[in-house]
Amino acid sequence: MKDAPDPAPIPDLPPMPGQRLARGVARMLVGMGHAPLCEFVPAGGLRVDVISVAPSGEIWVIECKSCRADFAADHKWQGYLDWCDRFFWATDCEFPTELLPDGSGLIVADAYGAEMTRMAPEDRLAPARRARILRDIARVAACRLIRSTDPDAFAELG
Repeated sequence: MKDAPDPAPIPDLPPMPGQRLARGVARMLVGMGHAPLCEFVPAGGLRVDVISVAPSGEIWVIECKSCRADFAADHKWQGYLDWCDRFFWATDCEFPTELLPDGSGLIVADAYGAEMTRMAPEDRLAPARRARILRDIARVAACRLIRSTDPDAFAELG
């Protein structure tokens, strides 16, 4: 009997639990027609786990929490509310969701996908803030794409 060929290698999963949640969240968002971007800095001192532009133009921020300690250590999440129309928490199925504040959405995720269990309420961004954040998302995404195909493109900039 002829040996079957090895299956295609499985890409390495992100090493950190929060990154694995972000991967699953991004997959869900892509399936919804969104354009997600992981690890985005909307303003100095802030770094969101996932920011996404919905087909409607809404901006969603998703903060991934892998455990109670991760949530307790996060004192910056309220600053993210100024940069989105909807704010969500993403956790795994074991996370004690009763710790999460009311008034936000909830997504249950793993490295392979996610399910929205509670839609976040809408709090529309001001037009000037929306224009700025959309511009910044576009610039970061474009630069990441160029770096993925030409790592030396930005070499002269340091």
